[in-house]
Amino acid sequence: MTSGLSSADFVKRLDTTADETETLLGTLLSDAVLPDEIARPKRLMDAMRYSSLGGGKRLRPFLVVESSAVFGVPRDSALLAGAALECIHCYSLIHDDLPAMDNSDLRRGRPTLHKTADDATAILAGDGLLTLAFDIITRDEVHQDPAVRLLLTRALARAAGIGGMVGGQMLDLAGEGRFGDREPVDVARLQQMKTGALLRFGCISGALLGQASQKDYQALDAYGRALGEAFQIADDLLDVEGDAAALGKPAGADAALGKTTFVTQLGIDGAKKRVRDLLAKADEALSAFGARGDVLRAAAHFVADRKN
Repeated sequence: MTSGLSSADFVKRLDTTADETETLLGTLLSDAVLPDEIARPKRLMDAMRYSSLGGGKRLRPFLVVESSAVFGVPRDSALLAGAALECIHCYSLIHDDLPAMDNSDLRRGRPTLHKTADDATAILAGDGLLTLAFDIITRDEVHQDPAVRLLLTRALARAAGIGGMVGGQMLDLAGEGRFGDREPVDVARLQQMKTGALLRFGCISGALLGQASQKDYQALDAYGRALGEAFQIADDLLDVEGDAAALGKPAGADAALGKTTFVTQLGIDGAKKRVRDLLAKADEALSAFGARGDVLRAAAHFVADRKN
């Protein structure tokens, strides 16, 4: 099934959510001290804002907002949950760019945080964003039912943690041979954890916020898994076929680090075919929602076709 949403209308919706998320993050990352806080050090807040504001498509909060819309969840609640997810994502980029990890000098078209500040400030800024995410996701404004907030918090922790993004990052480093002999890499499992887990959370969070049926939750889960893998394959292809100016970060970084990717395993043509198969899976998962799934359907195609 193809989406009934035009490309222009989709981009407009994506940009609107990005603008709303930017505004919300600006408020959440202000210097204003909250109850139970003693102070917000200026250097720390400046670093957190540098790495969180003024860039990115905000795809992850967009998925939270649009998956929530399927079930009629208030937009303000979904935006707040999306902001928590974006804080996790931004923290992960700060730490991933550090010399001990990928040692990257460029992110979103500008110097990475540890290059503009220092490693210690970058580590603490990442720590600050990680912990802020759980402050946000547990707020009463996210959902009036504390049981729903608990489910969201647990799902976010697992997506970000040892069985999700952080665990995937460890597998990625092991596959580069960072800890001795290079370990065999199960690329699908690695990327389902490192990249896919947060994207999947963006999809299932709408079902959690909307207190959806198990069947609807499973449909969004299947959609999120397909979208997450398609996103990573598109990223692998861009690393081979893209250029630094469009990407806002160095091209060819995966090859330079000796990473095993979908492209190295499947080849360019094989990777592109796998993306097409994943789009079909995503469409099938959304079929139960009819027209309510059009925006999410368009999101999967946007992810697969992106150029940066």
